[in-house]
Amino acid sequence: MATTISSLAATHSLHRRCCRSSPSSPSTPARVSFRAAPPAAAAARARRRAAVQVLASSAVLEAPEELATRKLYVGNIPRTVTNDELAAMFAEHGTVVRAEVMYDKYSGRSRRFGFVTMSTVEEANAATEALNETEVGGRKIKVNVTESFLPNIDLSAPEPEPAFVDSQYKVYVGNLAKTVTTEVLKNFFSEKGEVLSATVSRVPGTPKSKGFGFVTFSSDEEVEAAVSTFNNTELEGQTIRVNKA
Repeated sequence: MATTISSLAATHSLHRRCCRSSPSSPSTPARVSFRAAPPAAAAARARRRAAVQVLASSAVLEAPEELATRKLYVGNIPRTVTNDELAAMFAEHGTVVRAEVMYDKYSGRSRRFGFVTMSTVEEANAATEALNETEVGGRKIKVNVTESFLPNIDLSAPEPEPAFVDSQYKVYVGNLAKTVTTEVLKNFFSEKGEVLSATVSRVPGTPKSKGFGFVTFSSDEEVEAAVSTFNNTELEGQTIRVNKA
């Protein structure tokens, strides 16, 4: 019993000596105490370290030249094809990692091409062999590895406007919504005659619409029909004005 009490006393004395702060002196370095980080902070740091490791691993595994051999350019697709539909077309030939239809950032319309990334080079080659020059929605699509196509495609450039065919039989269309494109305008007026051409006026040097355009026809009768039918009607959520030009 005496031994036990003596041991406890010695332990208590040692604890007091270790834990008591002593005045610092030039020859005695100041003690620095460290507190354990809260569990939440430690977990957050661990997650960040794990994320960095994953990104580093991905960077090593997904070298650009290797990714390019699995990434396919798909051109001349119908405007109605969605990302999911594009993925479904290629899923028959392997695992689709990603499928993306490219859209015009101003009009929101499909630019008639996209990209599909397969999980292996073999699957990419099989999909190219099976789908290139096949018909989708009445259009013959082009499927190629992006290595040869990517440098030639400007993904940010808006779709070029078709050449406008002027005529003496022409109408002015005002108050157009910013989303109305030349093709939308032409299709809208095609209901009342043979449209020769259509154009949406743009701010010079930009793809931004000025809010008006012109449509040409083959005869004066078609012009009259267009004015009487479409003036003060709605196109893409806005009431348009149609007059003889």
